[in-house]
Amino acid sequence: MVDISKRFGDFYANKHINLELRQGEIHALLGENGAGKSTLMNMLSGILEPTSGQIYLKGEAVQIDSPNKANQLGIGMVHQHFMLISAFTVLENIILGDEPTSGLLLDKASARQRIENISEQYGLRVDLDARVQDISVGMQQRVEILKVLYRGADILIFDEPTAALTPQEIDDLMLTLKALTQEGHSIIIITHKLDEIKAVADRCTVIRRGQSIDTVDVATTTANELANMMVGRNVVFQTAKEPAKPTEEALLVENLTVQDYRGLNAVNGLSFTVRQGEVVGIAGIDGNGQSELILALNGLLPIESGKVYVKGEDVMDHSPRAIYERRVGHIPEDRHRHGSILDMSVSENLAIRDYKERQFSNNGFLKEQAMDEHARELITAYDVRTTSEKALMRSLSGGNQQKAIIARELSVHPDVLIAANPTRGLDVGAIEFIHEEIIRQRNENRAVLLMSFELDEILNVSDRILVMYEGKIVADLPTEETNEQELGLMMAGTSYEEVLALRAEGSEG
Repeated sequence: MVDISKRFGDFYANKHINLELRQGEIHALLGENGAGKSTLMNMLSGILEPTSGQIYLKGEAVQIDSPNKANQLGIGMVHQHFMLISAFTVLENIILGDEPTSGLLLDKASARQRIENISEQYGLRVDLDARVQDISVGMQQRVEILKVLYRGADILIFDEPTAALTPQEIDDLMLTLKALTQEGHSIIIITHKLDEIKAVADRCTVIRRGQSIDTVDVATTTANELANMMVGRNVVFQTAKEPAKPTEEALLVENLTVQDYRGLNAVNGLSFTVRQGEVVGIAGIDGNGQSELILALNGLLPIESGKVYVKGEDVMDHSPRAIYERRVGHIPEDRHRHGSILDMSVSENLAIRDYKERQFSNNGFLKEQAMDEHARELITAYDVRTTSEKALMRSLSGGNQQKAIIARELSVHPDVLIAANPTRGLDVGAIEFIHEEIIRQRNENRAVLLMSFELDEILNVSDRILVMYEGKIVADLPTEETNEQELGLMMAGTSYEEVLALRAEGSEG
């Protein structure tokens, strides 16, 4: 990609960027949220066309004016925001646009066999008959990866591919990426996770505010150097915090049972408490009931049995609105389905929680000026990169959509904050800021329940950790009494007692 620029009106999303991808390499693309990474890759995958510049493929100039043209040229992209049809099955989504036929009929049997072979080869198992609307974010990510592999792309672009994956799934994907390059594929991976870049990438191009900063060899560049190039300053990776001083109980869950879309118990007789002035982390492999638990606590999934109390008040079977009004904040796992309305403006999304309050409405009429002023304050405070508070939410990058949702939920200072993967898709500078904000909520005597697939995030921010396995809490322990290795064992089914025995054996050895 030579001297590539992309302009929207007077705004340059990309300005004179150069990017070279060699055959058989993994090339990382690193930059802050809103730096223009996805825009650049959308031009390579045919979703957008450059305002100026030229793309060359194997030395020949090419014009990529559609995703179909990109597919014909052997270029496929796994998007951060899934390009899936919710009402279709997994199988239908994978083959859509490239359907095999037998005579005049759709040949689903041969497609199924081919997809199952790819799934087995790369460890990307999914339920091909499940509807996309019923599967987890992690499963949807796998479907997107399978779509590209099914089409046999030579150049694969991965936009934040591990944002919704568990640590084990991330390790498996890294092995998959290496195996693909050994077979001659070339890969561009957009990621904010510096450890992943160090683990698999050969080279890394850093862009900041739409312009190239440098391309470096990963092996000879430290993670700190990459982070500093990305944000233009030193980044602190460990959040400073004083020991927690928890007070009274804020959230009480008793014998909770919640079913998944298949009618099976995803949460199975689960009980725990979260007190004011503490951060309680939930660690577990995706699919062990964490997602269903978070949705049920916020009124977005029905509860089969059990009780949920917020500051002593029973909120079981309350609507999401009623739970909000009990001063419960929710940073959802899926920012599109449960966190925002993409075709509303940033201003409207930032007021959508409290639009009925007198601050934003009068006798049923919205105070747009007050909403816009409120939005501008949050945009500045949380560094949400947008052209205007009037811009549609869908026009923001994924990371900036996430920052807007976090700004909305934290700005009301909820008594209980329930956060699911809050830093998904955020760059290291934004992660540093959000972790500090969560600790600030805790220090102001608020209760925080944090669910994250990032064990380093759980260990960094939490005061106490709950480990979930098969819908139950299998361990409840202070953060300082465990580590990533022990959490990984318990997440995989090893009992706490067995972990203690292993720890004792290790100390004796």
